[in-house]
Amino acid sequence: MTSNPRASIGQLLRYGLVGATVNMGGYLLFLLLTWLGVEAKAAMTVLYVAGASAGFWSNRNWTFGHRGSITVPALKYFGVHVCGYLLQYAMLAVLVDRLHFSYRVVQAIATVVVAGLLFVTFKYLVFPRPEPAARSNL
Repeated sequence: MTSNPRASIGQLLRYGLVGATVNMGGYLLFLLLTWLGVEAKAAMTVLYVAGASAGFWSNRNWTFGHRGSITVPALKYFGVHVCGYLLQYAMLAVLVDRLHFSYRVVQAIATVVVAGLLFVTFKYLVFPRPEPAARSNL
């Protein structure tokens, strides 16, 4: 699949803006919930679902300009997010529970790692742009 570098940069910037907005709000809520005594993985679980749901419409319509069916991309989107969630959960479980790193730092790093992986899968798997039709010389 070919990709226009300029379009990709625009998508990355829009994705970053959507992600920064959703994730900063989610991270601040994460800090508040854990400060109130909610266990870190439980807080991350609730906020991950809320953030993924909020991000679907913005990423579909604005970031990637997808205009096709909603059903298949939605299933792919949430399937990809299940993988992202599992990675983020595993990072918290290993780095916080077993290796005793700060949950605040691990959650911040995990958010960035997962966001990068999600961008690539959204761009090429969930909301791909159709290839321009090959021109016929006939």
